[in-house]
Amino acid sequence: MRVRKLTLAAMALAAGLSLTACQNDDGGSDQGAAPPASSAASSSNGGSDSAGSDQQDGSDSAGKSPNGTGGTDGTGGSGGTGGAGEDGKAAKCSTDELEITAIDATISGDPDGTVAVDLKNGGGRDCSLAGYAGVDLKTNSGTVSAERTGDPAPRIVLGDGETVTFGITYPINDSGGSGVRITGLVVTPPDETKSVTLDWPGGSSLPVTDGSGTPVRVGPLGSAGQGG
Repeated sequence: MRVRKLTLAAMALAAGLSLTACQNDDGGSDQGAAPPASSAASSSNGGSDSAGSDQQDGSDSAGKSPNGTGGTDGTGGSGGTGGAGEDGKAAKCSTDELEITAIDATISGDPDGTVAVDLKNGGGRDCSLAGYAGVDLKTNSGTVSAERTGDPAPRIVLGDGETVTFGITYPINDSGGSGVRITGLVVTPPDETKSVTLDWPGGSSLPVTDGSGTPVRVGPLGSAGQGG
């Protein structure tokens, strides 16, 4: 019986030691698991920070791309300066865009008479003119075409509402005779085929000539007085 009790006691002690060992192992396992959990949390936070940084960098990069494209747009914008024409210049003025008027501009004592013709841009946009306008006088003896003075005729850009003037000179009829009676003035803007007919504001007649050439002269656009 004593041997059996000793055996049972030994078994009980062994069981107790085994239980204690298991409990120690479980506690070690819990303690060992905690650090990885903490590390994982730190790693997860670090990953988020890194991802956020990457995303931020990506956003910055994406933001810079359009700016780079914006430079291209700027180039496109400069290309857009050709909106008025392929060469970037204002398109020419058409007859329908111009308000054309004429007044007597003769200066007392001058040997020749002068008529000033105004071309006002009423088209609502910038437009350009260059050269000489066509000028014809209607008379009771037919049409008399003006001769160009030959002065330089630079290109002129007219803003909406702006005016350019040119002059027409003609001999004054002081012969005492009726001469050639003028009945009208026909003006054709440069590079246009459509004309405008106006009342003639100058002297009522031209002296009779031998027909060797026209006595009427026209200056370039921008000329003032005396046809040039």
